[in-house]
Amino acid sequence: MRSVMSLWRARWQRWLDRRIPAQSEVRLNQRRIFIIPTRQGLGFLLLIALLLIGAINYQNNLAYFLTFWLLSLFLVAILHTYRSLSGLLVRRQVSVPVFAGEEACLPVELVGERRAYQALALGWPPQPLQMADVPANGSTQVELFAHASQRGWLVPGRLRVETRFPLGLFVAWSWLDLDQRVLVYPAPQAGDLPLADAGSQDDDEGVRVIPGGVDDYQGLRSYQPGDNKRRLHWKAFSRGQGLLVKDFAGLAGRDIWLDFAQVGGGVEQRLSRLTHAVLSLYAQSQPFGLRLPGLELAPECSAAHRDACLRALALYGVKA
Repeated sequence: MRSVMSLWRARWQRWLDRRIPAQSEVRLNQRRIFIIPTRQGLGFLLLIALLLIGAINYQNNLAYFLTFWLLSLFLVAILHTYRSLSGLLVRRQVSVPVFAGEEACLPVELVGERRAYQALALGWPPQPLQMADVPANGSTQVELFAHASQRGWLVPGRLRVETRFPLGLFVAWSWLDLDQRVLVYPAPQAGDLPLADAGSQDDDEGVRVIPGGVDDYQGLRSYQPGDNKRRLHWKAFSRGQGLLVKDFAGLAGRDIWLDFAQVGGGVEQRLSRLTHAVLSLYAQSQPFGLRLPGLELAPECSAAHRDACLRALALYGVKA
């Protein structure tokens, strides 16, 4: 039985991929909208059948009138329910990366061109759908949330958009593939982390030089207003070489490297501890580099470098 259901789901998915391919924005039309009666609609249809049987049995003209009036209402509800979804433009918005264990926000924009849309529901079943209305000639942004249980790419799958407006007798829906995904970073885990220097203690590779220090003499440079007059080189001035000042620099230590190979624990634990270290060092404005198997990011201290390190940690070992 399970194999039959799996085969049916696979065929249904392939059919959906052909009929509603992945796009960043989709306009709903008759090719993308499905409609069936709800439980209330089936109960309403059963009521019509019972009224018809009673009208035939008793040959009551008033019963006939009520039966066919309700049947007309039932048929007209099909058109109005379909129209409550037809023409709606659904557009994907940019998602912000999150850490594992958090709720990822995947915003969607609904655009109504020419008319309003009411009682729309969006989401990923079996989670509850979120309700939204769209004004005429306007748009509404809906923030949908999905739980990010593990690092890597979170792909929620096809988005369900439905409506039961106006009478609730029918449900019109569509399964949209907006190619939505959000990057999930490893959950930060605090702990002692061995930090690797850029080189051995015997060489000067990786040593950061801070201009304006007092430790290391760098040479002479032209005088600029505001320079310390105690550093003026009077001998050069007396020889007619102009007004020069002695330039010094301070040694601020070696660049820090975060090395995957030097962190203890399993793969996920290592990545979580490295994530915590990246955030801590960036908050301290401390330049750092990252070494992963097959990847090395040079020491730097910028938001772009932090994001590149977090992305590398999130996608480590993840198949594209």
